[in-house]
Amino acid sequence: MAVPVPFLVLCSCVLGLYRVEATPDALSSLDASFCHGGLEVVYPQLDVDECLVIPKDLREKMSTVWNAPNVYFPGAQTNQMYVLVMVDPDAPSRAQPTAAYWRHWLVVDVQGYALKEGQIRGTTLTNYQRPTPPRTSGFHRYQFMLFEQHADAPMSLTEQEKSSTAKWDLWAFVTRFDLGEPVATVQFLTQNYKA
Repeated sequence: MAVPVPFLVLCSCVLGLYRVEATPDALSSLDASFCHGGLEVVYPQLDVDECLVIPKDLREKMSTVWNAPNVYFPGAQTNQMYVLVMVDPDAPSRAQPTAAYWRHWLVVDVQGYALKEGQIRGTTLTNYQRPTPPRTSGFHRYQFMLFEQHADAPMSLTEQEKSSTAKWDLWAFVTRFDLGEPVATVQFLTQNYKA
């Protein structure tokens, strides 16, 4: 017996948790291929465990209401420390990313055991900034990357990096602390909720 689509949509609204599946119609193959490793970012009504486009009716909450999400990484090693990065590579727009990478969140010394429980226990170098793309700038990607951190490497931002979250050279930071490739990544696309 087939279940009507409106009924399924109604059920998801009643439950209050959207789980959006990435489809070829929603994301380019490049955007869809970014996500790997099992990183999960959980907002109050939205579970981002794969690359996706934020539903229009949740964009305002994401930009104005919701605070930092819970971050789960079931593959975390209990005694390993990690670095969590959230950036917007499309600032101020995807067509002209002259302020990329915009650093939205940076936490170092993140404890592996806490990541397994969806908690961020570490040292915040950049406080969480909600996704707030400019009104006419189109869709922006918000990327979460998790790196393994060397135990003997105290991490910090340079004075220049502290002065602005715009135009952050993410890969210079990764190279400076020998972080290598991210062990897990996830991203979502959203645009200004008034667009």
